[in-house]
Amino acid sequence: MDAVRVALLREVLAGTEWPAAARRFAGALRASVVPQRGGLLLVGTEAYEPWHLAAHLVDEAAWSGLPELVPTLVRHRARPDDPAHLAVGLGRLEAAGRGATLLVVAPERPEAGLLQRVHDARRAGATVLSLDGGDAEVRGLAHEALTVAEGAGAGVDFDTVQHLVSAAVGENRLPGPRGRRLRDRLTLLADRLTSPPPARW
Repeated sequence: MDAVRVALLREVLAGTEWPAAARRFAGALRASVVPQRGGLLLVGTEAYEPWHLAAHLVDEAAWSGLPELVPTLVRHRARPDDPAHLAVGLGRLEAAGRGATLLVVAPERPEAGLLQRVHDARRAGATVLSLDGGDAEVRGLAHEALTVAEGAGAGVDFDTVQHLVSAAVGENRLPGPRGRRLRDRLTLLADRLTSPPPARW
């Protein structure tokens, strides 16, 4: 989703909790991953594979100059003959420990095997974040969680919140030696262009 569409989406959702909640969650993700210089593992449930979020995070990593945000997509049905970026199976979670960040994307309750692996990774020192549908056990395992419960309102669904989070994850960086990044300037411009004119009294 490009900067203009994200700005429009934020305008539509202004007055709701979602833009601020997505920025808070994205900030926690960035704060966990960047100081460790990477180690972001992204896993969904058996029924929901977050490949779309993975692609957005790869884009954000490139646009923000933060390669640490590029995730390793951990898949339930990875095969050895899959391309390298799609061939990482659940066994990868067993090696997750201190310095790793595990982002669990679970619109529905995950299967017990995944929950156990996430629990083991947390005990080994990994930071766990969840973008979830409200399952209490998933939230209980997460150091930071963002819940999109069914009937969240304001036209918000799980995909919309993923867009908000992925767009926010590369934002809020200090200006570099040459000032703001082009993407930040475009986002600011888009926000200005889509804002209503100031009231005249």
